[in-house]
Amino acid sequence: MPPPTPTDFESEVAAQRSYLMRFARLQLRNDTWAEDAVSETVLAALSKPLAFQARSQLKTWLVGILKHKIIDSMRQRQREVVLDHGDEDDQADPLEYIAFTQDGHFAQAPAEWGNPEQDLQSRQFMAVLDACAEKLPAVQARLFLMREWLELSSEEICKTLALTPTNLYVQLHRARLRLRECLELNWFIAR
Repeated sequence: MPPPTPTDFESEVAAQRSYLMRFARLQLRNDTWAEDAVSETVLAALSKPLAFQARSQLKTWLVGILKHKIIDSMRQRQREVVLDHGDEDDQADPLEYIAFTQDGHFAQAPAEWGNPEQDLQSRQFMAVLDACAEKLPAVQARLFLMREWLELSSEEICKTLALTPTNLYVQLHRARLRLRECLELNWFIAR
């Protein structure tokens, strides 16, 4: 008897695996932990295929499941997670001097972004945002995704990664500056 062929749903879930692995690796910084989180996500999705009611894209639904698996993993292993702080905080970010005036205001007003709600719905915008997030330095990308995508509180991030609130805010500020610059170059200006 030949082995059963996977259903369309199983194939679609399997097709998202590489994206889920990239997302999990960025957050967990450990291939084994990332593999565990993605495997648990895939198992959860495949065990209850009727839970996916196509109200959103499959990728969005799977990332929602993965977020919870990542948060659970981080909480379980919070003492094991190591974040290489390096000397990045001690050096001034050249973007700060380009983007701001002496009194702390933006040197140039941001480009007109149109209707942000409509753009956030756009798959193309999300692809550019994803590409910009991948270009961030690893520490900044991880902190930004923890705060904005995983929706962890600042206190929880600081506790999990043994950061000071000031360090967290500086890193998030730098990440947002870099994302703004990347989006203006690759999305808003290009349109």
